[in-house]
Amino acid sequence: MSDSIVSVEQVRRFAMTLPRTSEALVGGRVKFRVGRIVYVAFSRDERVMGFGFPKEQRDWLVGGDPHKFMLPSRGDLRYHWVLVRLDKIDEREMRELVLDAWRMVVPKRVAAEHQEAC
Repeated sequence: MSDSIVSVEQVRRFAMTLPRTSEALVGGRVKFRVGRIVYVAFSRDERVMGFGFPKEQRDWLVGGDPHKFMLPSRGDLRYHWVLVRLDKIDEREMRELVLDAWRMVVPKRVAAEHQEAC
């Protein structure tokens, strides 16, 4: 893990390279989405990043590293969503989490085309 905390700006630079991504400011919170579907969002203090993640794997992820990952609020448990503390990840891991979340919301064809281009 690096000495610097992953920032919203680092996430922005990466997320905006992903096809169909747009940024929105909703209720004072930065969010990245495809169409109307949000795949990454930040807490107001920008210390926690929520991201799309399969519900059926959520307990495994959070249970494996509860100092890094957290379950979403009770009201958001119905969504495919997990939270991560930005001071516990490095840029490489952030890119993996954001890319996987983006893949969940774009058409499979778009994800495949992006992978081929990289």
